[in-house]
Amino acid sequence: MTRPLSLAVVCYPHLGGSGIIAVDLAVGLASRGHRVRVLASARPKAAMPELASLSFEQIPGAEYPLFDHSPYTLDVAAKIVEVAGMGDLDLVHLHYAIPHSASALLARHALGDDAPIFVTTLHGTDVSRLGNESGYRAVIGRSVASCDGVTTPSIFLRDEARRRLELEDDTAIEVIANFVDTARFAPPGKRDARRLGELIARNGVAPSGPFLFHVSNFRPVKRCTELIDIIARVRESLPAHLVLVGDGPDRAAVAGRIRELGMQPHVTFLGEHTDFVEMLGQADAFVLPSQNESFGVAALEALSCGVPVFGYDVGGLSEVVTDDCGTLVDAFDLSALAQAIVATMSDGAALAKARRAARDRALRCFQKDEIVGHYELFYRKLLNRERQR
Repeated sequence: MTRPLSLAVVCYPHLGGSGIIAVDLAVGLASRGHRVRVLASARPKAAMPELASLSFEQIPGAEYPLFDHSPYTLDVAAKIVEVAGMGDLDLVHLHYAIPHSASALLARHALGDDAPIFVTTLHGTDVSRLGNESGYRAVIGRSVASCDGVTTPSIFLRDEARRRLELEDDTAIEVIANFVDTARFAPPGKRDARRLGELIARNGVAPSGPFLFHVSNFRPVKRCTELIDIIARVRESLPAHLVLVGDGPDRAAVAGRIRELGMQPHVTFLGEHTDFVEMLGQADAFVLPSQNESFGVAALEALSCGVPVFGYDVGGLSEVVTDDCGTLVDAFDLSALAQAIVATMSDGAALAKARRAARDRALRCFQKDEIVGHYELFYRKLLNRERQR
């Protein structure tokens, strides 16, 4: 019988894709009997159930008059060294390369021969945005390459990482897809067109559908203001209503566009919610007009709920959303995207077929237990390789 592993998972605590996946992976590993510590600057917003083998340890920030802000890269490195000093730490899994892979490089030098295995998972903007900055590229590329293992959730991001971070051809990158909890993100027992309207009712007035749904961190890369133009165009053919979940820097711009187009009665802004699954499950379509998606965790959650996804064919999104469970149109063709939504929403049989295909794709390709198992095998392969050296 193989012994349980002792791991540390380093991540950001917010509700962005990297934080959600990191915590869900930690929970999955702990459920398999491994000892897992989650290291972050604050307790993660993603749910962490009470498990004997799962714990959270805060990365403290240094307070000193010399610093305008705490040196986070050093804070992470120091915490890794501290946890490794407790003994029996097999592996540290770093989520989001910047600056976590640089912290790992510092920790490895500090620990010397006692250093654990280091794995970095690249998530998207750490490659496409920050990794593309010429001032960062050499440091990030060297830090990532120094890790014992590197993973990406999509083939697209693997190839982007090689190109943008100028990684050597022999840098091994394992593609391990993101996953979804298909038991939690599941279609409702009964779809009721009125149920979502009741859940988002304002002043006692429940809007009617079809309902379009969107969840994100409202950063510029999500192009959220286009959602308002999309709902306006869809409403030329269908009495649709748009539901927005999340918060971020572009929220004010979205609110302004709603006012400009007079869409106030037809858009509901719910803000940040940690539990929106019931609402998502009653939606008719999920809309994702992103500028780029390395994978598309939000899209996968929608598929798992049996909700077809409509978006731009960018990045790794086509590795998640196939033609039978949604529609991806040419990048930034807003009219084509609105037309695709109308075409499916107007055809009851086509919508029902897309819903079934969406759920089936999540079940066949992105089950949490199978993908956590893939990570476990990857860890053991790296550990065995290190022992043979």
